[in-house]
Amino acid sequence: MIELYTWGTPNGKKASIMLEEVGLPYNVHPIRIMEGDQFKPEYIKINPNSKIPAITDTEGPGGKPINIFESGAILIYLAEKTGKLLSRDPAARIEAIEWLMFQMGGVGPMFGQAHHFLRQVKEPNPYGAERYSKETRRLYGVMNARLGAVPYLATDYSIADIATYPWVSRFEWHQVDLAEFPNVKRWFDAISARPAVQRGMKVPS
Repeated sequence: MIELYTWGTPNGKKASIMLEEVGLPYNVHPIRIMEGDQFKPEYIKINPNSKIPAITDTEGPGGKPINIFESGAILIYLAEKTGKLLSRDPAARIEAIEWLMFQMGGVGPMFGQAHHFLRQVKEPNPYGAERYSKETRRLYGVMNARLGAVPYLATDYSIADIATYPWVSRFEWHQVDLAEFPNVKRWFDAISARPAVQRGMKVPS
């Protein structure tokens, strides 16, 4: 059984979508980040970085429980545990990891900064809004070019798509019209139609 500690953010939804896609049973433990649940001592024992998501696999390596934090690490772990959504072919595997790192190092932090400066600052900050909006649109352009050549980020549907999709699902927060990036829109619509993704996006309820 997987114990999932999460909240309704793009990073949190990566883990719930992955669990739905691979079909592992899991229990949901909401971590109310606006109320500071992530800083409670019992949660810090699971995730010393006080972020979501995190998981506990009660049947980890050797049959022993294991705690895992950082969404990218969770995706890789679950893919390797189940043999799904991360190819064992070396070339295909590194392609998926490349695009996973693209999300972890680019899409996540830059889209997150765009969210902050476009939606959350109490006083307008034109420099921050312009800087992160411009970089967000550049990243959409990178994805659009890639998805003009292949169906999914790593050619086949993989953990790279699962990592990226929840961030793109907030395209309106980025003040982006997906019609400007038709290949991203095609990809987004295809993933949105997956039943496992639809279920995962509703976690926590």
